[in-house]
Amino acid sequence: MFELKVPGATLYYEVREGDGPVLLFIPGGGADGSAFDAVIDALGGRFTAVVYDPRGKSRSRLDGPAVGQRVEVQREDAHRLLDHVARPGEPAYVFGSSAGAIVGLDLATRHPEQVTRVIAHEPPLVGLLPDPEPHHAFFASVVDAFHREGVVAAITVMSGGTPPPPLDELPGPLAARFERTLRNMPFFLEHELRQFTGHIPGVSAIPADKAVPAVGRESRGQALARPAELLAARLGVELAELPGGHTGSTTHPAEFAAALEKVIAR
Repeated sequence: MFELKVPGATLYYEVREGDGPVLLFIPGGGADGSAFDAVIDALGGRFTAVVYDPRGKSRSRLDGPAVGQRVEVQREDAHRLLDHVARPGEPAYVFGSSAGAIVGLDLATRHPEQVTRVIAHEPPLVGLLPDPEPHHAFFASVVDAFHREGVVAAITVMSGGTPPPPLDELPGPLAARFERTLRNMPFFLEHELRQFTGHIPGVSAIPADKAVPAVGRESRGQALARPAELLAARLGVELAELPGGHTGSTTHPAEFAAALEKVIAR
């Protein structure tokens, strides 16, 4: 367990030593680095896994008041972290989920020398879609629900009407992690959701040999799969499929780890 000072924040990170190259995990939404604990366990030390809490979430502290987040700032956080933990001249693999996938793609674009490959799992880049307006309106409705009724209402809207499970129905480690996620949600909803889903990357600048758009097997046909599908087509690369849906790394960790390793190796 370590900390890294970056402009405007102090990042909490962990390094799980392994026999292989660095694999950086970037969480999305209200999640923190612990979201990938089970996947890292299933990888069995075949990578040097690096996880961190994005700025403003869980154990990563902001220097000042919360402000609207920018992909470019969080990209530089990931860049500085890799610069700090990776061996000089040795690029890393990166797995980013949801908003973390957006950060990972921007990292590959701006610092391609740092990455061997970025697996971008369901980045919510709805601005790439031919019909972005309904999706922007949906995310705005999630934030409106948060302002009116709080975090649980916002999560219920975002999940299509399914409220989050009560903490006392979850096993201990999962309950503790989900409790931290709930505490992070106000920051994510107020300062990150619309900002990141509104981000429009320069697709032509994304290095096609370093980007692997990915979707969950259960996400096929759903809105959150469409940006990755479109991105793969525009880059001319194969779309990767991973177990589960948008949170497959949590719901299917062992299968997810095996599939992720195959995507990295291909």
